[in-house]
Amino acid sequence: MSRRLLAAACLMLSFSAAQAAERWETLPPTPAPVAAATTGYAAVNGVKIYYTRTGHGSPVVLLHGGLANSDYWGNQVKALAAKHTVITLDSRGHGRSSRNEKPFGYGLMADDVVAVLDSLKIPRADIVGWSDGAIIGIDLALHHPDRIGKVFAFAANTQTSGVKDGVEKTPTFAAYIERAGKEYAKLSPTPKEYDAFVEQISHMWASQPNWTDAQLASIKTPILIADGDHDEAIKREHTEYMAATIPGAGLLILPNTSHFAFLQDPALFNAAVLGFLDSK
Repeated sequence: MSRRLLAAACLMLSFSAAQAAERWETLPPTPAPVAAATTGYAAVNGVKIYYTRTGHGSPVVLLHGGLANSDYWGNQVKALAAKHTVITLDSRGHGRSSRNEKPFGYGLMADDVVAVLDSLKIPRADIVGWSDGAIIGIDLALHHPDRIGKVFAFAANTQTSGVKDGVEKTPTFAAYIERAGKEYAKLSPTPKEYDAFVEQISHMWASQPNWTDAQLASIKTPILIADGDHDEAIKREHTEYMAATIPGAGLLILPNTSHFAFLQDPALFNAAVLGFLDSK
């Protein structure tokens, strides 16, 4: 290869590298459903909640984010099932679960989790939550502390002011919303009602959560507040505020990841979860 061609090739490689997306800018594919999982539906609070159950050991419930479904946890289920009984849920109205006319609320969704645990005869479980799922985990710590052990709360907010303006317009989040709509059409018992579902849950997002400092200070459940260092949705100062306000809470910021760290760097995410859950 001539010097001129070699220089041109190097220039093209440099340009390609510069153009490549950072890991935190990517949205990896939604994992396939875990083949070994036992699946079922629990009739709770007027709806049917889809769940999966995998593995053996102390129970852990994985709670997904808004608009998503339990398939998003595929990488985590495989990692946790070696030591734990892993339960995943499709939150009401999400994925394969149904919804009714009741207004969405984090308290109602936390009650759904407790009711599913009741149906599975699980008296107590740890919680791993992402986004809305993490908020539900904090709600459980506030209102059902006897039913949970630890809470790994990734990308949560405890006040609406903790969410960045215009998050839905960022490229990664916009791609996620588009994907979520297609998955809803594929999985939901009401596949043509995505817009109505989004409108219904948007009312919750407009006003919830809105917990006070005193409420957060009353939590006695061990909680690790975690987020990606490039989260598109949650303000960093709000993440730090939560960790500082909840007694004994830890703070973990995962490098080079965003609101979707569990997809972008599952090995790091899983190590963080296991390190927290399995610590004494």
